[in-house]
Amino acid sequence: MDSPQDSPPQDPLPEAPAVSEEAPREPILTLPVALTAYILLLALIHLRVLLPADIENWTIDVFGFIPKRYDSSLLNLQIPGGAGAKVWTFVTYSLLHANLTHLGFNVLWLLPFGSALARRFGAVRFFVFMAVTAAAGALAHLVTHEHAVAPMIGASASVSGAMAAAIRFAFVRGSFLSFNRSDADTAAKVPALPLSRALRDGRVVAFLAVWFGVNIIFGVGAIGVDAETTSVAWQAHIGGFFAGLLLFALFDPVPRVRNDAADASSRDISNRI
Repeated sequence: MDSPQDSPPQDPLPEAPAVSEEAPREPILTLPVALTAYILLLALIHLRVLLPADIENWTIDVFGFIPKRYDSSLLNLQIPGGAGAKVWTFVTYSLLHANLTHLGFNVLWLLPFGSALARRFGAVRFFVFMAVTAAAGALAHLVTHEHAVAPMIGASASVSGAMAAAIRFAFVRGSFLSFNRSDADTAAKVPALPLSRALRDGRVVAFLAVWFGVNIIFGVGAIGVDAETTSVAWQAHIGGFFAGLLLFALFDPVPRVRNDAADASSRDISNRI
């Protein structure tokens, strides 16, 4: 019987090549669950247009935002919804839309900005944020249209708030508007610029100028609906936008960085907008 020493030498088995597994890169516009749920809710509520006209009009009166509802000088004016509507319509108006074009336009703007914000905030913070910015838009509309009877509907105040919040981190290197970004979740979690620093960033200032110009001249969303006219409630957009810009820090779960660090991280290697 051969001993181990007598066994003929054997060639060593070739080593298997090392396999490096890379984490799949998630597309930047893949929708997070919170935003998907929000869009589905808007679409589901919009099915109300299939209801008979009298029920459709009642729905808008009860859940749309009507400034005249808060006018104590007209005690005899009967608006459906009662006292409760004075509370819930600050938010529910934002879930109603006049038509598919109105709904589609708001959803289109939400895809990049709302997606990044939902990833960053998580579902609960995202939904609360959308409600708060909707209320801010309604308040701005109330202040500027205190005697208006036409209901205001549309998610544009919340969309505007989401856009304002997103620009606090959108241009930071690695974020979703940066030329140097990674996967969607990572891009949404970069440290945000302090507000004072953001307002000194030329890209942010340019974005603000274009956004305000477009809204004041043309308007893009929250629509006042009555029997004969349709108008754009651009003041509500601005109210939602300012709320999103100023209240972002109250919702943001990502730790902050120092001003000098944020300044360095915001510079793209590409040196382009």
